[in-house]
Amino acid sequence: MKPLRVTVLAIIGVVLGLAGFAATELSDRSSGTTPVLPYSALGSMAVIAVFTLALGIRVLRWRNSEKRTQMLDPIFAARTLVLAHACAYAGAVLLGWHAGVIADQLPVWAVRSTSPVVLQAVAMMGGGVIMVAIGLLVERFCRVPPEEGEEPKNGREAGPNRAGDAEGGYA
Repeated sequence: MKPLRVTVLAIIGVVLGLAGFAATELSDRSSGTTPVLPYSALGSMAVIAVFTLALGIRVLRWRNSEKRTQMLDPIFAARTLVLAHACAYAGAVLLGWHAGVIADQLPVWAVRSTSPVVLQAVAMMGGGVIMVAIGLLVERFCRVPPEEGEEPKNGREAGPNRAGDAEGGYA
């Protein structure tokens, strides 16, 4: 599995930001409600983020332990990594969408800066940032350091920049 790239997450955020901006414009023109997730979505986001972090810490503890009495289930580690990627992608989507909503609200910011819609969008953006950060952190937890005595190939360093390039780069 390839490591997450911050540029891809940023592109996802920008594209969804444009989509959120357009959806808010269309919603305003048709006198509809602004497409913002309710505060209750923060609870779901928190559960997903905490669960991802808990699984990542379990993998990190195994990886950092000096005396490994039993092997970590590779399927568990792979699922944790996939969950971390999903968490980061979902956070980028939520961050981008709600940034687009706020961008649409900027012309009337002085009048409606404390509007519930604006506050909800800011809260969702904060949740998106936290989800992206936890996804990237847990992905880092799942990386296996190079074995002692392992030689770098092709003169490149064996380190975090290569961790996902070769098979077995993740726990």
